[in-house]
Amino acid sequence: MILLMTADAELKIYEQGLEDYPKRKAFFGNIVMIFWISLGAIACWFVHPIAAFIYLLFAVIMIYVVLRKLVCTNCYYYDKWCGIGWGKLSALLFKKGDIKEFNTSIGIQMAPIVYGLLSMIPIVLLVISIFQQFSMYKISVLILILLISSYSGVVSRKKTCGECKMRLICPGSAVKKEM
Repeated sequence: MILLMTADAELKIYEQGLEDYPKRKAFFGNIVMIFWISLGAIACWFVHPIAAFIYLLFAVIMIYVVLRKLVCTNCYYYDKWCGIGWGKLSALLFKKGDIKEFNTSIGIQMAPIVYGLLSMIPIVLLVISIFQQFSMYKISVLILILLISSYSGVVSRKKTCGECKMRLICPGSAVKKEM
């Protein structure tokens, strides 16, 4: 285990974690994220085109800008290839933060809310839209959102967290924290 010494405490980095994730994994992760956001926008479109635009704007700004500033600037993977490549994106947009502030940052608290909204807003609007006017297309979009949300929130997250050097520090890690 690697210990990073800070003025306040030791941070335990998971030594077996990947130094850099494969670029193909980051590429695939972003394709999945774009597909997820697109499905959400389509779901919102069924209620109103302005709802779709607001959702799309919210999702892109929160996922690709705000959370990158609030979370990734303080991460071990800043300017490195993390599981979705956001360490590299963060380094392009923002100055490096402080790793000791990672698990106490407002971004760590906001992330589950943002990702929850990424799924819940389209699901609620789709259900409302289905009750207003049923269509198999809407049901298909609903099923795809549920599948991609489950994949991203459980399967992909558990695998990515299992390979992450931050898994011992990160309060959002989806794997058991072995010491």
